[in-house]
Amino acid sequence: MSLHNPVEQKQSVAKVSIEDFTFESGDTLSKIELAYEHYGPEGAPVILLCHALTGNQYAVGSSENPGWWAGLVGEQCPIDITQYQVITFNVLGGCHGSTGPASINPETGDLYRLDFPEVTIRDMVHAQYRALHQLGYTELHAVAGGSLGGMQTLEWGLLYPDFMRQLFVLAATPYLSDYGIAFNHIGARAIQDDPAFKEGYYSSNDTLHGFEVARMAGMVTYRSAPLFQKRFAREQEDALYSIQSYLNYQGEKIKQRFDANSYLYLLEAMNNHDIRKGRGSLQDTAAAYKPALFTVSFEHDLLYPKELIQPFSHHALNGEHYHVKTDYGHDGFLVEFGEWGAWISDKLNEEGTNY
Repeated sequence: MSLHNPVEQKQSVAKVSIEDFTFESGDTLSKIELAYEHYGPEGAPVILLCHALTGNQYAVGSSENPGWWAGLVGEQCPIDITQYQVITFNVLGGCHGSTGPASINPETGDLYRLDFPEVTIRDMVHAQYRALHQLGYTELHAVAGGSLGGMQTLEWGLLYPDFMRQLFVLAATPYLSDYGIAFNHIGARAIQDDPAFKEGYYSSNDTLHGFEVARMAGMVTYRSAPLFQKRFAREQEDALYSIQSYLNYQGEKIKQRFDANSYLYLLEAMNNHDIRKGRGSLQDTAAAYKPALFTVSFEHDLLYPKELIQPFSHHALNGEHYHVKTDYGHDGFLVEFGEWGAWISDKLNEEGTNY
């Protein structure tokens, strides 16, 4: 890989239109759009970043509005945008510019809502693959993502095994556990059973108290008991404990930045995630990976534990696992980059995988 002199990196934000996209379900839309963010010098190796459940295309963001992986990705960061191009798509089914339930159905002039086709992780990857080709990218140096983004990364390595050299799967397992499905079910029922939901025909997120509860349930699984204890320590604010105020805040916040129908669609995509589908045993599927497969687990991750990630990576022909000691639990992939970012950087620049 050739090194580039550090330059001021400018954010490029746009959309790609894809004609006649067929979903795994067999449904076809005449046109879909994927919104994306791009950074990095033209001609540099390309890394695709895949976002988590309530993420978006703004992995790097800007100095005024840092993205969800700012600090891991940026100038002189572990994923250095003076040396790599990075591109992030808002997933198919999302609500930050890509086509999803909150988009206008051109055939009716109304929102798709729950008439939008069922979306799978494989659908997301197929859409991104077509979008990359339309943008002129014919190969990737790596694909990286955490949680839902890690699920996409796992599918990338199986659907398009010759398209990239490396895969970085953070806080994601080869299939969603029953424990994860259980919490997704709680969240989905909280939304669907809210009278204001109106079977997907709500007028505004603001009325959806069930959406708040869904987010609160999710937040309990994203962080660990030790972290909650250290951060809140049974402190009280007025009539509420600090942890209660925190969860209330998170419930209100999600309604301002995410669509409830899209949330339901992506929960279902996570539930159905299983790389074994149509491919055979877990061991055989793991052995089918051609790119180098680097997996990362985080201490106290209730949803994607080390016990499900590490053995899987060891079945891959070119797999390696790294475990991070942290109190952040599942959300560890979004913080403390100084604790594990150097490992990512080292692997990106390993001899034999560079251009």
